[in-house]
Amino acid sequence: MFYFYILYSTTTDQFYIGHTSDLQGRLKKHNSNHKGFTGKVNDWGIVYKESYQTKELAYARERQVKKWKSKVRIQELIIKYDS
Repeated sequence: MFYFYILYSTTTDQFYIGHTSDLQGRLKKHNSNHKGFTGKVNDWGIVYKESYQTKELAYARERQVKKWKSKVRIQELIIKYDS
């Protein structure tokens, strides 16, 4: 199983969009002190996820959402998910 996911950091008030086959392991990596966008803070949490049968489908969904380039649209997706 592969996942498309969205993380949120309250410290930076930012979203991170990605895909993985190991959601919990990937979250631990994001919250570790490493180089890269998510390495600056350690309060990332999963706010949205979708499951896919293949890596290609999860990655395609990641690219689709990243093309939105809209924080508002991402927030709307998360709100629909929470409902």
